[in-house]
Amino acid sequence: MESFDELVVQYQPMIHKIIQTLHIYKNQNEFYQTGLIALWEASLSFDEKKGSFTNYAYIYMKGKMLSQLTQNNQHREKLTYPEEEFWETIDSQELPQILEKETIQTYCEGLTEKEIKWVVASSIDQLSIKEIAEKEKVSPSAVKQWRSGAKRKLKEKIANHH
Repeated sequence: MESFDELVVQYQPMIHKIIQTLHIYKNQNEFYQTGLIALWEASLSFDEKKGSFTNYAYIYMKGKMLSQLTQNNQHREKLTYPEEEFWETIDSQELPQILEKETIQTYCEGLTEKEIKWVVASSIDQLSIKEIAEKEKVSPSAVKQWRSGAKRKLKEKIANHH
């Protein structure tokens, strides 16, 4: 078989034709590179006993480009953001609460998971100690310990910032 450079010169029109046939109009250079890589792989794996290299190269390159199209589409679907209607369905009260919760959680750095539960439940959800205890299936005295630890740590944090 000829050198790879000779193959590139000979099969370059075929690569462009496959790109055109697959209606690829975005990232044509990327697909051209995929075609070159596929041509190289095809030249390495070709068995002369099984037919002509031209047919093999065409099928191999087209298959690689189709696989890349599929991968690109799957990747793009994962990155797609919801339509405007989705954002309109969110209750207008929820968004400020979500932002408020995120803001409060930034102050909770250094608190235990249970102390954070008390901070969020008491400040955002406006739950009493008894309600938090019922929700978390613990005793009210356990929730009071969470509160005590959280208040102590938050006071220390505030004192250190002044």
